[in-house]
Amino acid sequence: MTMIQFRTATLKDTLELSKLVNSAYRGDYAKKGWTTEADLLDGQRTDDEALNEIISTPLNQIELAMNEKDQMIGSIHIRRELPDTLYFGMLTVEPAVQTQGIGKQLLQHIEALARREHLNFIRMTVLPQRKELINFYERRGFKATGKSEDFPVDSRYGIAKVEGLILMEYIKTL
Repeated sequence: MTMIQFRTATLKDTLELSKLVNSAYRGDYAKKGWTTEADLLDGQRTDDEALNEIISTPLNQIELAMNEKDQMIGSIHIRRELPDTLYFGMLTVEPAVQTQGIGKQLLQHIEALARREHLNFIRMTVLPQRKELINFYERRGFKATGKSEDFPVDSRYGIAKVEGLILMEYIKTL
């Protein structure tokens, strides 16, 4: 397992963070990893403006995974949903280093943060077409709630290549 350190993103990180997230989710480079959405969505996954907004919004933060050379190799957006839930999204690992346990470490990190804040649940949403990713989350204790929401129709988050995209909700009890 790759040794990583965690830190909270600041506004100074958004340019590098935007490049990391987009490279992991979209385009040909993303296909080097196993978590790509490139077959389902085109365009960008995020941009500097959206990341600045997340970082500046109360109850939101982005945690960064940094390797031993202080290079950004992963990230995860978390949002506290009061009174007792931590939502996460945009879990990102640099495609060239996927399968080295970084995603697991990011999840363990946010679980520790949630426990420290006495939160009872971690919630996330995922495209149901992403079976390998769903299996990854289920192996870590996430369970489908049966709830879903429409994928946002906003080119800032991607352009659908398939009709009727939805996001399925999964929750883990701590």
